[in-house]
Amino acid sequence: MPWMPGVKLGHAGDPVACTGCTVVIPERPAVAGVDVRGSAPGTRELEAIRPVRLVQRVDAIVLTGGSAFGLDAACGVQRWLEEQGRGFDTGFARVPIVPAAVIFDLSVSTARVRPDQEMGYRACAAASSEESREGRVGVGLGATVGKLRGPHWAMWGGLGLAMEKAGNLLVGAVTVCNALGAIRDPESGRWIAGPRLPDGSIADSLELLRAAPGLPWGANTTLAVVITNAALTPEAATKVAQMAHDGLARVIYPVHTSVDGDTVFAISVGELDCPVDLVGTLGTEVVARAILSGARKANADGTFPPVAAE
Repeated sequence: MPWMPGVKLGHAGDPVACTGCTVVIPERPAVAGVDVRGSAPGTRELEAIRPVRLVQRVDAIVLTGGSAFGLDAACGVQRWLEEQGRGFDTGFARVPIVPAAVIFDLSVSTARVRPDQEMGYRACAAASSEESREGRVGVGLGATVGKLRGPHWAMWGGLGLAMEKAGNLLVGAVTVCNALGAIRDPESGRWIAGPRLPDGSIADSLELLRAAPGLPWGANTTLAVVITNAALTPEAATKVAQMAHDGLARVIYPVHTSVDGDTVFAISVGELDCPVDLVGTLGTEVVARAILSGARKANADGTFPPVAAE
C-alpha cells in the first residue's frame, strides 16, 4: 500500500523470541492525541500530549512488545532522534518527545527477550516511507489473539496497515492486535482469528466468556496509530483517537476488557482544513481494516504461536 506522505515506519525484532517494536516517525514534530479504553495499559509520555500541556507535539510514537519492559525501546528511539537534531528545544538540550505503548507478548516463545534501547534504535535506522509489510513484523511478531481457551489455543494477531482517501484528505492506520477476544469480519460475519478448538475451527469468544468466565486469559492489548494530513489541534487529535476506538469494537469480540490495555494515538502531519468528524469517521474505518488485514497476513502460513515456558 502507498504510505502516508511525511511519515516513516520502521520495525525491528527477534523472530525467534517472537517480540519486536515498531516506530512511527513524522518528518516534522506532529500534533498528537491519545485515548486509552482498556484497563491494563502500559504506556509512556501520554500526559505530555494531553490537551493544555506545554509540548503538544511528538517526534515519534513507539508500539512495542515486552510488556512494561519493552518501554525501554522508546529510549533508543529518543537517542536516534537526538542524533538527528530532533526534539523539544529546552534551551539546554533538545528533548525528543516519544510516547509509547506496549503489548504483552511475554507468553509467546520466551519471556526472557524483550525490546530494548538497541532494538528501538534499529527500528528508527530501518524506518522508511516505503515500508508496507504486515503480519508478523515489528511489534506484530508476538501479537496473539483469542486467549479465552488459554495461550495454547491462541492465533496470531499481527501488525496491520490501512489507508483511506477522501478528496485530498488522507487517513491511515498502523495497528497491532494482541486482544483477549477474537477478530471477526463484520461484512461476512466470519471469524478471522481467535480461540481454536481441537477440530481447527474458531470458537465463539462471547459464548466462551458466558460459559467459563474464570478461564486463564493471560494479558493482552490492541494498539493503533491514526495518521492524517488534516490540520488538527490537540483537542481534535484526541477526538479522532476517541472515535477510532470504534474500529476496534467493529472487529474484536470482546473488546476494551479489564485485561486489555487498548490505546489509540492520532497524529496530524499536514495542513489540510477538514472537519474533525470526517477524520474520526475515516479513522474508525482504517483501524478496523488494518486489524483485519494484519490478522489475515499473520495467519497466512497456518502456523500457531509457540507458548513460552513458565
